[in-house]
Amino acid sequence: MPQIAYQLYCSRNFPPLDDTLQMLAKAGYSHVEGYGGLFDDLDGLRAGLDAAGLQMTSSHFGLDMVEDDLPGTLNIIKTLGIKKVFIPYLDADQRPTDAAGWTAFGERLAQAGRPLNDAGVAFGWHNHDFEFVATDNGELPIDLIAGASDDLALELDLGWVRVAGLDPVDWINKYAGRLSAVHIKDIAPDGTCTDEDGWADVGHGIMKWPAIHAALQAAQCTHYVIEHDNPNDDTRFAIRSLAAVQNF
Repeated sequence: MPQIAYQLYCSRNFPPLDDTLQMLAKAGYSHVEGYGGLFDDLDGLRAGLDAAGLQMTSSHFGLDMVEDDLPGTLNIIKTLGIKKVFIPYLDADQRPTDAAGWTAFGERLAQAGRPLNDAGVAFGWHNHDFEFVATDNGELPIDLIAGASDDLALELDLGWVRVAGLDPVDWINKYAGRLSAVHIKDIAPDGTCTDEDGWADVGHGIMKWPAIHAALQAAQCTHYVIEHDNPNDDTRFAIRSLAAVQNF
């Protein structure tokens, strides 16, 4: 069984954080994934994790933070015991517009990540769906990013791959050696869960989990991160999704 974590971004609309951490521990989680907005109170976050008996194995960081404040980034990583860092997003106005630009962006990522790699931390990219829109020469941004450096890890968000109209299994197989983690995310049937932006609790949507899980196991991916971008009840989501993943 892979390590199963919960992306704390799912619960951003359900404060306070300490209550969320306790809820997750009670639900049966032992690991969580962080995001940049949690780091303003680093000591409080560390205390909350300890009180709940949770480990933050991985986290999302803004690229600007890694580039502009490397000492602060490394301090957060050390304080929380983070082993994997993923850059999660690029605003639309900052995205390259051609293949050369995406290649350059991948090289920028690799350069930003080298000090973290030197510190023993995996570093890479977390996708949405825009990375699967073909560039001017027909290549996909996800391939151009990954192709910039073999040192870049990938946290493949399987839900966004499916939203892009592609088969997650194909992309798991393609990047089998590069998957440091995956986001386990489900999509609601058309016309349902509209108040949750069309996302579903894991195991309660349209994703074909038996085939996906088999591909992940064949790829030796050992880190599953459960996520929902906008649950209307994070406790329900956390409990039902963990049960589904444990039954994979």
